[in-house]
Amino acid sequence: MKKIIAAALVAFFASNLAFAADDCAAQAAEKKLAGAAKNSFIKKCEKDAAGAKAPSCADKAAEKKLAGAAKNSFIQKCEKDAGSAAAAPAPSCADKAAEKKLAGAAKNSFIKKCEKDAAAAK
Repeated sequence: MKKIIAAALVAFFASNLAFAADDCAAQAAEKKLAGAAKNSFIKKCEKDAAGAKAPSCADKAAEKKLAGAAKNSFIQKCEKDAGSAAAAPAPSCADKAAEKKLAGAAKNSFIKKCEKDAAAAK
């Protein structure tokens, strides 16, 4: 079942890109573009149509025309920032209690309050 759904999604997105390519070519013809101008327009149009995909750090560095150490530094910082944005989920209340080395009644009380606070925050 999952394979069928995945195949349907792939087909859907591929058909959207195909329609975008046809639409971009039609727009270029409407504007009476030819040669390099037409190719550039179609490339940009298709990129804009595919817009759901976020550019990679390497793509961003290429757009900024970075090279050498500046490029490496930019990519490293970009990937670090992207990694922190998609960081691991917050530790559970039990994990927090373990970090504080709580045991017995203190641990139970801490977990109960932590879970209550977490539920209130939602």
